[in-house]
Amino acid sequence: MTKIERAIISVSDKKGIAEFATALNELGVEIISTGGTAKILKDAGIRVKLISDFTGFPEILDGRVKTLHPKVHGALLGVRTNPSHVQQMQEHNILPIDLVVVNLYPFEETISKEGVRLEEAIENIDIGGPAMLRSSSKNYQSVAVVVNPGKYSLVLDELKQHHCTLSDGFRLRLAQEAFAHTAHYDSLIAHFLEGLTRPHAATSFPEELVLKFEKVDDLRYGENPHQKAALYREFRESGSGIVSAKQLSGKTLSFNNLLDLDAACRLVEEFLEPASVIIKHNNPCGVALGKTLDEAFAKSIETDPVSAFGGVLAFNCKVEGSLAVKITQGFVEAIVAPAFSEEALSEFKKKKNLMLLSLDSLGRRRTTSQIEYDFKKIGGGLLLQEIDGLLLEKENLKGVTHRQPTREEMEGLLFAWTVCKHVRSNAIVFAKGKETIGMGAGQMSRVDSVKIALMKSQKDPKGSVMASDAFFPFRDGIDVAAQAGIKAVIQPGGSIRDEEVIRACDEKGLAMVLTGMRHFRH
Repeated sequence: MTKIERAIISVSDKKGIAEFATALNELGVEIISTGGTAKILKDAGIRVKLISDFTGFPEILDGRVKTLHPKVHGALLGVRTNPSHVQQMQEHNILPIDLVVVNLYPFEETISKEGVRLEEAIENIDIGGPAMLRSSSKNYQSVAVVVNPGKYSLVLDELKQHHCTLSDGFRLRLAQEAFAHTAHYDSLIAHFLEGLTRPHAATSFPEELVLKFEKVDDLRYGENPHQKAALYREFRESGSGIVSAKQLSGKTLSFNNLLDLDAACRLVEEFLEPASVIIKHNNPCGVALGKTLDEAFAKSIETDPVSAFGGVLAFNCKVEGSLAVKITQGFVEAIVAPAFSEEALSEFKKKKNLMLLSLDSLGRRRTTSQIEYDFKKIGGGLLLQEIDGLLLEKENLKGVTHRQPTREEMEGLLFAWTVCKHVRSNAIVFAKGKETIGMGAGQMSRVDSVKIALMKSQKDPKGSVMASDAFFPFRDGIDVAAQAGIKAVIQPGGSIRDEEVIRACDEKGLAMVLTGMRHFRH
């Protein structure tokens, strides 16, 4: 194992670097440094050799060229067990560097600033740093590399325990972390530049897709207990998604918990009035609005109390103690809301396994100027699409039947259409006012979804309205719904049998409006 005798330190994140360098000095390690890092170390009383003194060449081009020199990269890439390398290093007076402590210019921080200019972003693209990280990582058996300030104490412990050496296994882990660091850094640059070129491209989708996620935590398990799983956060995530929620109590979240919580958040975010959403197996089984959250919850649970057992709840207002008492009378897996009162927290924490999460963005409708994408893995590839964020404008509805919806019916139609967007296809939603009556989800036949929605209804469907996420291919769905007593229908239209379906509505005295858009959710 190579003894650590000489280190180069050049960091953007100065956290803990003076303490780390001091400890290296005490171990007898010679330190070479650059610019601002060297100043901080000198001010701390640490012995430092400037990079220009080490290379015999000054920093030039406003600091763009500092470490890009054969004496640096020869020192990093020379294999100490290779006699030819050792001879060449001696011939060219190249002193070996055994430890590289580098993290990169704050490109991520720079481009996160409002109104950042391209010129400023370009100047914060590090060149020398990644080059040193790659050189030292490639030669990890001879050179140790540290990119994470959080590893300083661990590295020092290893050096002290092993007479200023590090094992090959430890070096390999450090090298892997360094390559991950540079890969992430390059992806940030590629993503930023791709965003500048996209408006001029023929398509909004890049030719080469660079994914930018960082690990948040391991999960209890995947969809099933034998599957391992982890949660990742998207780079520059706005803070409005379930990944940004704060868990207040309960057991560790599983893969399925997060899927259901995400579905619940996306639906409850659609509403500004107090709203209650119940999700089971990634489908809503009860949704309602009310003057108060207590009223909304009471209506939502009445839709399908059997399916609601063991479900996930989402609210868009602060949950008070009175509602918490009602919720804990049944069995709930998880709850997410913008906030909870002290009384509510006290009540919920009596259920030690109940997963409680706060997400303050649920109190407002999600808005973003950036295009959001949805990813779906398929065998050998990845499907990418824009998130279904299209909102229905009431004035764009097209009435196609003799009878037009009443004001009350239109209110119910718009509510049912919003909920329908979040139900698995083929999707049917029955609603009265601003509460669901029954839902049919995930069926291969649309008429079967209608029948299931009616079967699941715990309330009288007479006088309710029906929403369909896509067109009716036949009139049978209308006939079944009309027989149950519905009064109005909202659907996209576009079937070759639209006239037949409209005629069925006229025969039954139903009102029908077409949206001109569909909301498949496969």
